[in-house]
Amino acid sequence: MKALLKDFSLSAVVAGFIATVISYAGPLVIIFQAAKAADLPHDVLSSWVWTISIGSGVLGIALSIRYKVPIVIAWSAPGSALLVTMLPDITLNQAVGAYIVSNIVVLLVGLSGAFDRIIDRLPAAIAAGMLAGILFRFGTGLFVAVKDQPWLVLAMFGTYLLFKRSLPRYAVLAVLVVGVTIAIASGELRSEALVIGLATPVWIAPEFSWQVILNIVFPLVMVALTGQFMPGMAVLRNDGYATPASPLISSSALGSLLLAPFGCHGLNLAAITAAICTGRESHENPHKRYVAGVSGGVFYLLLGIFGATLVSLFTAFPAAMIAALAGLALLAAIGAALSGAMAVPADREAALITFLVTASGMSFLGLSAAFWGLVFGLCAHALLGLRQRRSAPALPLATSSEEQQPAR
Repeated sequence: MKALLKDFSLSAVVAGFIATVISYAGPLVIIFQAAKAADLPHDVLSSWVWTISIGSGVLGIALSIRYKVPIVIAWSAPGSALLVTMLPDITLNQAVGAYIVSNIVVLLVGLSGAFDRIIDRLPAAIAAGMLAGILFRFGTGLFVAVKDQPWLVLAMFGTYLLFKRSLPRYAVLAVLVVGVTIAIASGELRSEALVIGLATPVWIAPEFSWQVILNIVFPLVMVALTGQFMPGMAVLRNDGYATPASPLISSSALGSLLLAPFGCHGLNLAAITAAICTGRESHENPHKRYVAGVSGGVFYLLLGIFGATLVSLFTAFPAAMIAALAGLALLAAIGAALSGAMAVPADREAALITFLVTASGMSFLGLSAAFWGLVFGLCAHALLGLRQRRSAPALPLATSSEEQQPAR
């Protein structure tokens, strides 16, 4: 605790807060859609929000303090999207049974250490290209939001540039303050949507159906490993953190397993929001950025307890403000990822292919663009590397004893 207080900084706390806000701003809407499709009762939806929030908070705090690294844990957004189509045709009890099986599989992957070996062999440029592709839509979303709320977004953008020049560590904080102030002053904050209410966990007895397990477990495991943990580790590696993947995966899977009977479909290492906490805007000293992970976990706990209030809060602010905040907070991370992708000349084409496929948002065979970006990028890396090795000029061979003598 003394070390945490000593390393405390306002910029790191703000980074953790913004990462938490962005975590809820979009992915939570997907959960509401899944709950609506399944016609879930309000108390069950509240329990679902409670489990993913509490689990993310406890794991984020514990892992950040343990490894002194800004670890951000969040729920699987692709997994939530999968449930939108699955839940109408199966019962929630069967879904919970599938959650348990999928988390056991992820736990075994984490304990085996196989994921660490995969990460160590992944070219840095390919990982950076995938990360840049994931973050790309948030950067463009900043400027797309101009058409909806021009004065609000432009004021936030101008504030970012001014503070980036004079007080870069507090640029994102200033953007947040300006955005909230303008939203309230212009009447864009819908105060009538705000309510106060606590979330409570509800036990959901699991049922195991092999058909449901086959339909849900494989996609959930694949999107967790390739769509969440892979880019999440790429974020940490891109900012110089060598934390092993195995304990992060194992801890997340174990937490998800314990919370599954209350509605938790899966907790993973965050990528997009983690980039806010691992960059220089969080703190100049990389060894003190873990405070952002801890503060983000605290905000998760607070928002999880006040589940109903949380829902109303994010519907009260304009969507353009949230989009602008996310884009501006991630500008530095996007720049760093693009720089890393283009840093190695031999890997530029493969990294560019990875970036384009990932940024396209394509989905094929039920797998995300991040997964296919990795597949296309690695194939390009292997084929282009083979071409370069074949076209490399051979070294001249010595043809006589005189040529083998050193020059005098």
